[in-house]
Amino acid sequence: MSNSLKKTEELTEEEQLTGEEQRKLVEKYDSESRFRNLNIPWMARLITLISVGLALFHLITSFTGPLVTLQHRALHTGVILVLVFLLYPSRKNAPQQRASMIDFLLALLSVATIVYIFVDYMGIVNRAGLPSTNDIIFSLLMVILVLEGGRRVVGTGLTILSSLFLLYAYLGPYLPRIVAHRGYDVEAIVTHLYLTTEGIFGTAIGVSATYIFLFVLFGAFLNRTGMGQLFNDSAMAISGHTAGGPAKVSVISSGFLGSINGSAIANVVTTGSFTIPLMKRTGYSKNFSGAVEAAASVGGQVLPPVMGATAFIMAETLGMPYIQIAIAAIIPAILYYLGVITVVHLRAKRHGLRGLSKEELPSMKMVMKERGHLLIPLFILIYMLFGGFTPIYAAAWAIISTVIVSMFRATTRMNVKGIIQALEDGTRNVLGVAMACAMVGIIVGVASLTGFGLKMTSAILVLGNDILLLTLFVTMFASIILGMGLPSIPTYIITSSMAAPALVEFGVEPFVAHMFVFYFGILANLTPPVALAAFAGAGIAGGEPNRTGFISLKLAAAGILVPYVFVYSPELLMQGTGVGGAIFIAITAALGIIALGAGFEGYLLEEMNWPLRVISVASAIVLVIPGLLSDLIGFSLLAVIVVFQIIKRRSNKITSINSAAN
Repeated sequence: MSNSLKKTEELTEEEQLTGEEQRKLVEKYDSESRFRNLNIPWMARLITLISVGLALFHLITSFTGPLVTLQHRALHTGVILVLVFLLYPSRKNAPQQRASMIDFLLALLSVATIVYIFVDYMGIVNRAGLPSTNDIIFSLLMVILVLEGGRRVVGTGLTILSSLFLLYAYLGPYLPRIVAHRGYDVEAIVTHLYLTTEGIFGTAIGVSATYIFLFVLFGAFLNRTGMGQLFNDSAMAISGHTAGGPAKVSVISSGFLGSINGSAIANVVTTGSFTIPLMKRTGYSKNFSGAVEAAASVGGQVLPPVMGATAFIMAETLGMPYIQIAIAAIIPAILYYLGVITVVHLRAKRHGLRGLSKEELPSMKMVMKERGHLLIPLFILIYMLFGGFTPIYAAAWAIISTVIVSMFRATTRMNVKGIIQALEDGTRNVLGVAMACAMVGIIVGVASLTGFGLKMTSAILVLGNDILLLTLFVTMFASIILGMGLPSIPTYIITSSMAAPALVEFGVEPFVAHMFVFYFGILANLTPPVALAAFAGAGIAGGEPNRTGFISLKLAAAGILVPYVFVYSPELLMQGTGVGGAIFIAITAALGIIALGAGFEGYLLEEMNWPLRVISVASAIVLVIPGLLSDLIGFSLLAVIVVFQIIKRRSNKITSINSAAN
């Protein structure tokens, strides 16, 4: 390790959270991380055995091909449920170091649901539409197990929502006309959710059982080799010395990590425990420091190539090649991060916040020498994805290459124990996402059974009053509400099922509509009163949660503006244009985002008064509206601001010179 790297660590040693503090903070805001700490050796070994077995099953089937669809998804879901009941306590005051007899009973019942699908698979297929008594019993059992398992992992929010949808399916005839339907009995509801691929074993759990599992496993292997440290050190070397350097380090490192990490909250705690103390020491306020980390971590969910694994679900849902989605998402993601970096930089310039000294920072040469080889698996992954290989196959080879590449240096080398730990970590990390996908399967299954999606579409269109902009506003708020308190993957599945069809009905391209609702769904992590990522950032910084949330929304203003841009200008998503057309629109949008950041922060080259701030925001809005006339107006307004700022800067210099002379 280089001397400069050691100095950075020494300087932040007292300010950083300890491992135990990090764990407690993640658990506070992220229910998926509230594992039992098993202290009974045979129980811990059992968990390791099941976890490693499931990970190896998914690795092997990535080469051999999955089982029959229903069986593959049932096996994945059933084993996940087993681990959930053994690892997550049923309540806060339940035993935290061991699983109870009830937990083992629920785990055994989960195994029974798998066995039934395998033993009587042909009977289930032949009885389609005419379920037997056993079909109904196991279907009801599976729905109950998923709700209870989901409650333990994901929390009460999604559990209540799933339960309300079940009641909606049953009480259809008694509801107001706008949402009423003919109603279904319990047998019809639960068998639809268990015995078909329309409910619990639908697209969501299907993607969890293929793409998501392997990419989360890949992330676990990278984490074991020290990839997070590489991201942090690289960001420090690149931008640590610039104005407000630590905040830019936060943005860069959180973006890198967030792309491959499906949990924005875990990302906040992982990188924030290092970057937030540095930001505070540099001069940023507690609330602003927490907000920067939250906004940057959430943005990773829209950043290719992995986009927190959502890109693969989107590809499956829309029937589009994954690589087309990844390429299309690049420019909007860059614009999002440009918006965050702009506000961070302008605040630093406004308040005279300097970066760290060169002596405090790691050398990029030493960073790459120490851990640069860890980038090879990422390059292999990207090469294979762009080369036409399936994402599953590419992820499997990326995992294997990570183990091989880790051997290059002693500091990153993975031994057999490390490999087993990575396999177990990957399985544990996927539990929350998988359970969320299973519960979302209940919601989507009920929606397909009752036609609720069509009713939601009609309601949005009615509220939109046949005006696209108003419809976009309504859809935006619906997506934020639907995404509150949820991980990014179930957020996308719910918003794409409930909100996106309204935009498609209006004439918006399906991919554009799905990207629109996804952006606002993940922004729910920054939107009070349920801004979990912002609250986690505030917890590390010691700031006020809601205040941190509102600041993070200001930092993520580009994430609010950009989706409107690509609805009106789909070229930003590479739709119906070449690279040249997309770049031109991106340039005007980038100028608009810089103007927006300047207006919000009240600073560009110098302090801005309120009239100039209003003009700056107006310039931003006009610049993102497509069309030559709007671009010219926006450029003109921005030019006026720049001219006034240059004049003010010169005036300030003359004044300071005269003061010094006197």
